[in-house]
Amino acid sequence: MQLEMRTKVMELAVLLLVAGVAGATRPPSSPPPASEETLQKVAGSLEMYVDELPQMPKIYGFSMRYGHPTPVRLTIGMYQKKWKFHRDLPASTVFVFGTSAATATFPGPTIEAAQGVPLSVTWQNYLPARHILPWDPTVPTAIPRRGGVPTVVHLHGGAHPPQSDGSAFAWFTAGFGEKGPAWSTPTYTYPNAQSPGVLWYHDHALGLTRANLLAGLLGAYVIRNPAVEAPLGLPCGDEFDRVLMLADRSFYADGSIYMNYTGDNPNIHPQWQAEDFREGPHPHRQGRPFPAAARRRYRFRIINTSNARFFNLSLTNGLPFTVVGSDTNYLSKPATASNILVSVAETFDVVVDFSESTTSEAELVNTAPYPYPGGDAPNDLNGKVMKFLIAPAKARDDSRVPAKLLDYVAVAEEDAVQKRYIVMYEYEDAATGNPTHLYINGKRLGAPATETPRAGTTEVWEVINLTQDNHPLHLHLASFQAVRVRGLVDIDAFKSCMARLNDAVRCNVSQHAVGEEVAVPEHEKGWKNVVKIAPSHMTTIVVKFFMVDSGKPYPFDATPEPGYVYHCHILDHEDNAMIRPLKLIK
Repeated sequence: MQLEMRTKVMELAVLLLVAGVAGATRPPSSPPPASEETLQKVAGSLEMYVDELPQMPKIYGFSMRYGHPTPVRLTIGMYQKKWKFHRDLPASTVFVFGTSAATATFPGPTIEAAQGVPLSVTWQNYLPARHILPWDPTVPTAIPRRGGVPTVVHLHGGAHPPQSDGSAFAWFTAGFGEKGPAWSTPTYTYPNAQSPGVLWYHDHALGLTRANLLAGLLGAYVIRNPAVEAPLGLPCGDEFDRVLMLADRSFYADGSIYMNYTGDNPNIHPQWQAEDFREGPHPHRQGRPFPAAARRRYRFRIINTSNARFFNLSLTNGLPFTVVGSDTNYLSKPATASNILVSVAETFDVVVDFSESTTSEAELVNTAPYPYPGGDAPNDLNGKVMKFLIAPAKARDDSRVPAKLLDYVAVAEEDAVQKRYIVMYEYEDAATGNPTHLYINGKRLGAPATETPRAGTTEVWEVINLTQDNHPLHLHLASFQAVRVRGLVDIDAFKSCMARLNDAVRCNVSQHAVGEEVAVPEHEKGWKNVVKIAPSHMTTIVVKFFMVDSGKPYPFDATPEPGYVYHCHILDHEDNAMIRPLKLIK
């Protein structure tokens, strides 16, 4: 086992901010691979802040026919269509969600659900025979024998039965022409029994997540409960409570979405790269201006849907973020932060009070290096995200940020019935020094599950990162909190032992995890479904395998096949193959 010591691969990217079969294959009509110079030329040609931030259409996951929310059944398809990303850029071919091809959007429509009201969604695949982006069959990948684009939908942050989780092996092609080995039903059931909050849905097909999300298969999902949330007094309504989905994209001059065609080790993986960043057209040129923000409070539910990019967000006018929630849950009390670091797939629910601004404009900027944390600092192409134009308020603002939000179960490490060691490895090619694949605990996804928690229990996971990257760890179904982050000392000796034994206990992790303790920021101390795992550190997380808002068991059987998974949410890592099964038992 060789542990990778990697240099960063530079690429060009665009930041978008929106509301709301043999070899590395190239689509038949796609442009040739592009150079950095070509992509930068396209990026520089697009004027900043000329397209207004759109609101995505809403689909309601309940009916009010009888005066109270009642269950409904939705049918949502995945379609190929043209989508205009910028005023001066030709329309791009994308894959998108919608109730029809005509109404499908990027991102997909925001699904509005009611807490406690179950929702059934039938997911349909209308995608073409070939992908619009290159993909790599040498990583573990869904490859249908008769062609087609495999897809399967995962509701990120949802508490739902395993049959509705969107297993990477439950993929299917258009018209259900082919199905993966874990496919069981086209209709997924979402109980919506969890706390109100923001989630998002996206493709989760084996080995194709990075390409399918880059093509456009993602959308927001919001669970609401007015009886619980209205007394909090937070900003509400479509104008003042907005979902902001962050993403990065690159484009050719003809509007086609760019994805690299050549891998870090083309003799091993013709297309796969360890991180695929994009920086053009300008995030701030492609990024949208917010419609004139009144001098009042706004609520923004920020979701990072990028492949690999972290965002360290701040406002140029110095206004702080008041964080009221993270991932799908509220904090117990608000936390103020001058900046928030949003890892891939992570969500922050924040309030910004523009009445406190001393300027008439403010930019939302990003200072996170890429790869994070040891890469290059953002430049003019990716350091800005969007602009707020601050105008006088038209009406009285009755919103507030209360001193107290919502309480959930206590974190309580002593409640744990099991401690597990979760180790993140990255492997490199001896000839090139470039990464070849990534594993958790030295195992691939197809190996039998070793994490088999009992439903209804609490566990402590000691997550050890032996790579140079910060990995956003995502557990399906479970909620967890980072309670401690401690540096590893004598790291080379520890890595050498782990390379030989792959056993943290036998390698005396207790003697190595004694470095400086890093404080978990207050706004990251709530119940999460994504936690950042810092390189050369051991992060202690407390994991609850039950409903953390009520302390009650899941209102469904979480133990059947195909089970769940946990993984790094950098999509290039997840696809090759930093993902493992999570199998709950009774």
